[in-house]
Amino acid sequence: MLSTSSTGFRYFIELAFNGTSFHGWQIQPGAETVQETLNHALGILTGEQVNLVGCGRTDAGVHASHFVAHFEVNASLNDCVSLTDKLNRFLKKQIRVDRIVSVTPDSHARFHAKSRTYQYLISKSKSPFISDYSWNFNIPLDVQAMNEACSIIIGKHDFTSFSKLHTDVKTNDCEVYDAFWIEKKELLIFKIRSDRFLRNMVRAIVGTMIEVGKGKIRPADVNGILMEKDRSKAGMSVPAKGLFLTKVEYDPDVFEIAPKAPFPNWF
Repeated sequence: MLSTSSTGFRYFIELAFNGTSFHGWQIQPGAETVQETLNHALGILTGEQVNLVGCGRTDAGVHASHFVAHFEVNASLNDCVSLTDKLNRFLKKQIRVDRIVSVTPDSHARFHAKSRTYQYLISKSKSPFISDYSWNFNIPLDVQAMNEACSIIIGKHDFTSFSKLHTDVKTNDCEVYDAFWIEKKELLIFKIRSDRFLRNMVRAIVGTMIEVGKGKIRPADVNGILMEKDRSKAGMSVPAKGLFLTKVEYDPDVFEIAPKAPFPNWF
């Protein structure tokens, strides 16, 4: 069900966050999360109880250079630019709010998202500058073989083999639009765009691709892993610190994202 009833004023908020110190996006008892932090800040500045709904969940330690959420308030916000500035002064440095935009009452940050793009960063040598935001892995990898494996996961598949076990989703089917590896100086970067992602999916795919790159499994074996629908058949889950949500897309009649989501140029 995509539409939701609304009696207040609905807004989309675009933001970025460093996930190192957070236990993910979603509110959890006894843990600091991005959602709870923003709810608290918006509540103080608007004088209302605010409950943000995110475009998805991110696990503990995962970052976002572009994240979208929506919230409702009873009174219309007269100056979203001023509120954005106040939020950025109020929030800790790990969160940056880029825009707050008025949308129609039935616009939904999660259900109306058409696609999401993630990047995973691997540093091929020890780096004092990006070690907190990449996984250091200095074993030589066959990137061509890894890209051959990527071609197998493109399309609509059941990604049970790459999902955290015992989640509450109704289906493990996802449609992957793009998936590829690129090398940029000392970085090896995996990019993947899909209509939706399962818990731990990207990190499990990267772990499996590493096995391909090391020559432990063939690119063609990835198809068999998909067909098995068994998490134990896929590779390990790589560390969260190298994973970034970098773009969330919507139909223009729902929400037009900022022209270019900010992202450090070395990525």
